[in-house]
Amino acid sequence: MKKNSLDFWVGLLVVAGFAALLFLALKAGNLSSFSFEQTYRVRADFDNIGGLKARAPVKSAGVVVGRVAEIRFDDQSYLATVELNIDKRYQFPKDSSAKILTSGLLGEQYIGLEAGGDAKMLADNSKITMTQSAVVLENLIGQFLYNKAADSGAGGGNTGGSASGGASAGASAGAALPAAPGTAGGAK
Repeated sequence: MKKNSLDFWVGLLVVAGFAALLFLALKAGNLSSFSFEQTYRVRADFDNIGGLKARAPVKSAGVVVGRVAEIRFDDQSYLATVELNIDKRYQFPKDSSAKILTSGLLGEQYIGLEAGGDAKMLADNSKITMTQSAVVLENLIGQFLYNKAADSGAGGGNTGGSASGGASAGASAGAALPAAPGTAGGAK
């Protein structure tokens, strides 16, 4: 009797372990949210999609309204074309905009839809014309570092330690700014 009870609990634990592994595999592959809802397909072109992947969520006001169906490169326009499957129960105006956003600082990327004000709605195989590409963190850091280097190079040269440095700085400042009336530079 004890052996049958022990076998039952071990078997239950093994089945629960397999279920947990299946759940993690589906979550990691972003396949856990299969939907059998009717959808319509919408296309959007982006300059840069960053790390956007197929099956990424499409959200509006924080609510998942669809999924990224396909991503491809258009060799005529040199843009990334993203195909979106949007649930039919969510209708968006034709002048809606799409942007690539990131969940948190380093989270997954998704498409954010902002509804427009047009009376006509997006239909199957229509195109969203107003798009905003992904913000690439490496580009932001590079731009920040470049601006810091430019700022320190422009303002960091005059420390006031030498007479010649102060004179050249004063001469260049005097050349850049007009002399005030009543001063030696402004009197004729």
